[in-house]
Amino acid sequence: MTTKPAAAAARATVYGYPRQGQNRELKKAVEGYWKGRVTADALRATAAGLRRTNWRRLADAGIDEVPTGDFSYYDHVLDTTVMVGAIPDRHRAAVASDPLDGYFAMARGTQDVAPLEMTKWFDTNYHYLVPELGPDTVFTADSGKQVAELREALALELAARPVLVGPVTYLLLAKPAPGAPADFEPLILLDRLLPVYAEVLADLHAAGAEWVQLDEPALVQDRTPAELNAAARAYRDLGALTDRPKLLVASYFDRLGEALPVLAEAPVDGLALDFTEAAAAHLEALAAVGGLPGKRLVAGVVNGRNIWVNDLSASLAVLGTLLGLADRVDVSASCSLLHVPLDTSAERDIDPQIMRWLAFARQKTAEIATLAKGLARGTDAIAAELAANRADLASRANSAVTRDPAVRARATAVTLDDARRCASYPERAAAQRAHLRLPLLPTTTIGSFPQTGELRTARADLRAGRIDTAGYEERIRAEIQEVISFQEKAGLDVLVHGEAERNDMVQYFAEQLTGYLATHHGWVQSYGTRYVRPPILAGDISRPEPMTVRWTTYAQSLTDRPVKGMLTGPVTMLAWSFVRDDQPLADTARQVALALRDEVNDLEAAGTSVIQVDEPALRETLPLRAADRPAYLAWATEAFRLTTGGVRPDTQIHTHMCYAEFGDVVRAIDDLDADVISLEAARSHMQVARELAAHGYPREAGPGVYDIHSPRVPSAAEAAGLLRTGLEAIPAERLWVNPDCGLKTRGWPETRASLENLVAAARTVRAEL
Repeated sequence: MTTKPAAAAARATVYGYPRQGQNRELKKAVEGYWKGRVTADALRATAAGLRRTNWRRLADAGIDEVPTGDFSYYDHVLDTTVMVGAIPDRHRAAVASDPLDGYFAMARGTQDVAPLEMTKWFDTNYHYLVPELGPDTVFTADSGKQVAELREALALELAARPVLVGPVTYLLLAKPAPGAPADFEPLILLDRLLPVYAEVLADLHAAGAEWVQLDEPALVQDRTPAELNAAARAYRDLGALTDRPKLLVASYFDRLGEALPVLAEAPVDGLALDFTEAAAAHLEALAAVGGLPGKRLVAGVVNGRNIWVNDLSASLAVLGTLLGLADRVDVSASCSLLHVPLDTSAERDIDPQIMRWLAFARQKTAEIATLAKGLARGTDAIAAELAANRADLASRANSAVTRDPAVRARATAVTLDDARRCASYPERAAAQRAHLRLPLLPTTTIGSFPQTGELRTARADLRAGRIDTAGYEERIRAEIQEVISFQEKAGLDVLVHGEAERNDMVQYFAEQLTGYLATHHGWVQSYGTRYVRPPILAGDISRPEPMTVRWTTYAQSLTDRPVKGMLTGPVTMLAWSFVRDDQPLADTARQVALALRDEVNDLEAAGTSVIQVDEPALRETLPLRAADRPAYLAWATEAFRLTTGGVRPDTQIHTHMCYAEFGDVVRAIDDLDADVISLEAARSHMQVARELAAHGYPREAGPGVYDIHSPRVPSAAEAAGLLRTGLEAIPAERLWVNPDCGLKTRGWPETRASLENLVAAARTVRAEL
């Protein structure tokens, strides 16, 4: 099929780009600054160099309009908090004294001051810092960062578009500040916030911005009439400004639904829509409102969240349909490329055939530029690219790598009984108490202990051949001995082996399962300076041999106390991987669950009495629209039960979740039928304990009393206070004591002190009972 050129030349653009640099230079510079090894000026110079590299790389790839303001030392929502002056009272002195140190204090806390709460950015694995707002919040504009970065890009003679979190999404993401009335809703501050946005827009206009992008992804969720009216009012007022750049309102991750007519009617200059997650819905909705006459439409037709090559012909067909629905149609990724790795060319160990199927950020920008060229000049102008793309797609579709008949037959044979425990929870609880003999308020940790520089060096030495396998394993044994010894001395009741051998809670398993591919340089930001390498799920999943039994049983041989077996659950194995897009997620989840079921059964057979199957991503992967949630939760909870359903009643199954809005999935947490759940609760002041109680959750739970994403050491009194709050919602016989999450990112000195305080708190409250 030959596509005719578009009436107006389509432009290529993106909403954001990976921040870290090819070798994670930003992470190293920021962490060096925290440790006093890098000066503030050196950190700023590194950041400026990364921005220049990114913009030039985008321009060289054919991107006509580069984003600015998307770069961040820690988090773009925190940057927005600074931009609008919504600094919490407890951080104002630090920010006034040193803005950079105050910024990091809000993100990470200090020994004396708690950080902002952190949670997931919609249904991604990126974490943002939650704004804290109250009736007394006073907003003040600080556009310094946004203006400076725009000027940097303009100085390179590039067309640049600042990207800001939109005012409605910012308020909808916020939570009431401590001490705010229980019924306070941050959205009521909209009229107070809009003048600040107006001032920032004027500053950017004066600095040379032709366009400014305002991201409103919160509008793809179910919204009340009042919230939609707020969005209409916001963009009526901002669109009516005389001293402003052109406004592009962007949404992504799902369909806009009832918000699309609101934005289509608003006096803004363009909309950016996701045509990968919601192509059909958006095409229908645009036709229903009569298109976007006089407006720019930026069509996100390249998936910004996954790593498979784009079907260029299919994307061109969508783009061609859109040409008559807007004044001009430009081409982009569906969302910021922050969510994918930087460049496939850095990978050396992936089969060249499979490499043809993959597109990271650099490859996606090339796809966007190709599509823009094809839309502007016709398909004849990109005939070679289209032919190569068809060959790549056919290579994947026809590859034996993607299908294993034995795995598919086993998954098809699963019955309802396979996903059920053999005894009710009350029967199991009695058997487990008799078997484990744990005290009231039992103490444990989530699984991982500090991943020291020595451990990372040992793994690097093994890969490089500087030590052999025997030498590496001796180092792991020594680390496990140290972890077990410390836990016994500290007085913890249920121990862990510390996961010294694991590089990542998903990648470690992916490297031992068929169907997964691991990268060496596929880093993606999770939060702050925490980067992960999501494995790639390319084919059917099976477990050739036990993955964790050896090290778990070794740890158990060192102590008489129970040692938890530690596994990552099937939903999290999907959520924190780049999943295949050629079959339903439910089918892939069942395959992963069956592989993990084999591991659970082998752990039990080896004498492991407590097995934790972590599912921190259960809430994260929840669809953004309520109508889509029941089907997801049905297969997600079934996958967990399929993983754990084959054990005896006296084997205690734990699960763990962190940094999410748990209230949205309390019923699903119940449906998992785990015996014990541990959850993040320290930053959110035990909110989840109250949510569990309101639901009538009948099993044991450990809401965290130690925020592990902050370097501060909580005192025994602070932990005891949180425990007492937890006891207001959860009976003592069902309450566990644990940190919020794993300890791999923490150092040993703070870990020792914090866990000793945690145990002391448990003993204090236990004595009170």
